[in-house]
Amino acid sequence: MPALPAKHYAAELQGQLRSLLGHEQIITQAYGRHLLIKRLDDAEPTVVARLTELGRNRYGAAFRTHSGRWEPLPGAGSLDEMAQLVVTLLQPYLQPDHY
Repeated sequence: MPALPAKHYAAELQGQLRSLLGHEQIITQAYGRHLLIKRLDDAEPTVVARLTELGRNRYGAAFRTHSGRWEPLPGAGSLDEMAQLVVTLLQPYLQPDHY
């Protein structure tokens, strides 16, 4: 039953990101051990980053480059800490009007 906690954490992360960013154009999705962070665009959601579960309430983060490769972000921490880190480092990419 690992899917239920992952969905719960995805919903929690989505709420945190929306609060930190001040807009609703962010959605999250549980995908295995990952929590995908997507920006809502006109056509379809764009995956910007992901959190990966490293252990109990400990996550690492990665940014998806334009080529589709995952580049790790520095640090690891709780869901709250990583939500703040992702917003701090990737805020321009998480805005709905970014091109």
